[in-house]
Amino acid sequence: MAESAVKSARRVFEILEHFDRTRRPLALRDILDHLGYPASSGSALLKSLVGLGYLDYDRERRTYFPTMRIAALGAWVSDALFGDGALAGLMNHLHALTGETVILATQSDLHAQYVHLIHSAEPLQFSVPPGARRPLGASGMGWLLLSAKDDAEIERLRRRINAESSDGPQLTREGLLERVNEVRARGYAFSKHTVSEGAGVVAALLPRGPFGRVHAIGVAGPVSRLERKEEMIVAELRAGVDRLMH
Repeated sequence: MAESAVKSARRVFEILEHFDRTRRPLALRDILDHLGYPASSGSALLKSLVGLGYLDYDRERRTYFPTMRIAALGAWVSDALFGDGALAGLMNHLHALTGETVILATQSDLHAQYVHLIHSAEPLQFSVPPGARRPLGASGMGWLLLSAKDDAEIERLRRRINAESSDGPQLTREGLLERVNEVRARGYAFSKHTVSEGAGVVAALLPRGPFGRVHAIGVAGPVSRLERKEEMIVAELRAGVDRLMH
């Protein structure tokens, strides 16, 4: 029963994310075919969302569409993240200046999660969806976010990461702290080929935000392009972070 509830919860978000991608009314068959749901359970889930007020059903056209309740549900998050718009302005500035993908990330349990992105139009762009996660102990963004913590907390997280990934490579205390201390000494992270071959991220920590949350902002793209732009990107990151602090 618990497994069924978890599957239903996942499917709710998959349906809403499908609407976010298509941005048009969708028939039942459109949704079922794209997401691969059985007709009976998929239809029942959509009817439940209509009943709860999250989807509208057009009987004449036999299509579904999100209601304003969906838009209102997370409207406050943008204000919590971006406040007076200064952070959004910094992201847009970095994107316009570098031509690369700009990402905003924060810690989500044992991962660094991308909570907002502005994608590059350049070839070989760094293209991931909002919500994508990277391992906290094995990614540039992860090492950067860990650099804001003390060594004791990093060790607690390392032990949890190893416990939850017993089949994968184990993080050593010395190896992880070496990565984190490199970031601390440099004042920013520059990861190369860490998660995806050919891709990298140049990133810096932001001032602590609402509710004590720590975020990081970075410029991502092919390593070769980032290496050419490193000095300029770092200067702009530092200047932007300084403006946010004052």
